[in-house]
Amino acid sequence: MEVEASPNGIVGFTDKMRGFFAALRMTTVWLGAGLFVGALLALIGCHGSPRPPSTIVVIIESSPNNLDPRQGTDAQSEHVGPLIFDALVKKDTHYNLAPWLATSWEEQLDPLTGSEEWVFHLRDGVHFQNGQPLEAADVVWTIESLIDPRLAGLISAKSGNFAAVDRVEARDRLTVVVHMKRPDAGLLFNLSDGLFGVVPRGAGSDFGLHPVGSGPYRFVSQVQDKEVVLERSPGCWSEQLSVDGEPPQPQIQRLQFDVVPDTITSALELQKGSADAASNVLTPDMVYALRNAPGVQTATGPGSNVWYLNFNVQDPALRDKRVRQAVALAIDKPAIMAALWRGHARLANSLLPPGQWARADDAELAQYPHDPARAAALLQAAGYPAGKDGVRVRLELKISTDEVTRLLAAVLQQQLRAAGIAVNIRSAEFGTFYSDVTHGVFQMYILKWVGSNEDPDIFRYMVSSGSFPPKGANRGHYVNPRVDALLAQAATETGPAAEVEARRRAEYVEVQKILADEMPSIPLWYPDNEVVHTERLQRVVSQGDGNFDFLR
Repeated sequence: MEVEASPNGIVGFTDKMRGFFAALRMTTVWLGAGLFVGALLALIGCHGSPRPPSTIVVIIESSPNNLDPRQGTDAQSEHVGPLIFDALVKKDTHYNLAPWLATSWEEQLDPLTGSEEWVFHLRDGVHFQNGQPLEAADVVWTIESLIDPRLAGLISAKSGNFAAVDRVEARDRLTVVVHMKRPDAGLLFNLSDGLFGVVPRGAGSDFGLHPVGSGPYRFVSQVQDKEVVLERSPGCWSEQLSVDGEPPQPQIQRLQFDVVPDTITSALELQKGSADAASNVLTPDMVYALRNAPGVQTATGPGSNVWYLNFNVQDPALRDKRVRQAVALAIDKPAIMAALWRGHARLANSLLPPGQWARADDAELAQYPHDPARAAALLQAAGYPAGKDGVRVRLELKISTDEVTRLLAAVLQQQLRAAGIAVNIRSAEFGTFYSDVTHGVFQMYILKWVGSNEDPDIFRYMVSSGSFPPKGANRGHYVNPRVDALLAQAATETGPAAEVEARRRAEYVEVQKILADEMPSIPLWYPDNEVVHTERLQRVVSQGDGNFDFLR
């Protein structure tokens, strides 16, 4: 399908798609995009009032739900948090794990019990931003407060990541020993940046209100739905290290994360120079319209984050997998990617990103090409005949209010209607929407996995029967004993590294085959990462998971 830019910056379509999107163009979403382009052209050459060169303003779509790395699970928490906290290990651009707070580690057998244990050797000379040295006792507290809710009063979805941990001990000031109940191949990944951060010993359940870490920036303040302010922490140990080959940016002394839910406002703030950067915030049309704006640049690269549509499989209308398969068949992924993402996205048939070692090949998975007639036939077979209005089943889709998701939902509503599926869209600001999602109050919702999907442990976190909230993210309450058994086996494989990886990949591929058939969720696409920034901010690199390492 051909896609081209019309003179007003709004996507134009071939004759094949004109009728399909005719109603969509009349919505206020498209009208907003048109108004944005007109306002943008009127503002070219205008710039906001100057700020100190050492202050950088970054736009985010919503407030972090918790800056305590043990509790924060949304994208903003997992992006802002690593600027305040340090993990034991750090992911590189190829999903490999490299030393960070831990300079080295080894996996061995406990000489007394014969069970597995991990021994981590910590970097010396690291201090928290309050001057307290970061030592083994802090790592012990961080992990044990996750596995024992009585210790710090935490109820965290991340606690399931450490379900295989028996206990943790400080062997000496800089040596941490994690004793395992059973082997867990995902442990190291769950100790990496974005998913984990070391907090001071004694940090309680309200620690996220005034977080103290060992990262390059210290917390100053947060106003819900308005801003988060950080300042560079002088003498941070990591200033001497490079991140992905780039030295740190010590000229940035103050970071202000402005919460701007409206994408049109975000784009105008960038164009005026009132803000310096926005990562994956603007719609592709807006990125395109800003491509020649004075003083604005874009860093683009393939993304690993995956958009997905999730089902509540315990809902009466969605228990039958044929209904879920029908939804998948009714979605025209290539058309949406071309129209909404201007082709800057890759099709997803798995939650794992392309290039991840455990990802199944597309040829190994059941495919769901756009086929409304086949979708209708599946619904008929599942006991949903067409009514006089052509509707076979009515479903509710919950979304946040961000612009791209709202536009996507409008497209999906029209596509699914062609198969006899009437969709009622319920949108809410992110906090309310995310609360409904985590509490299972939905039939369907749209979200994206950020970073967590770079390791096959995402399947345990999302579809294991042991990961119902609050212990994980199996929000749709999917249960399959065969999937549980495969995930348990993959996590506990032992032996020579090459043989273990081969066996684990085979097990994870089988999991992906089952999920592609039973469809508890629909992987949609991996959009490119788009960091739009002003010339004030240099050396900006688009990372696979969209992190903020370029601000370190």
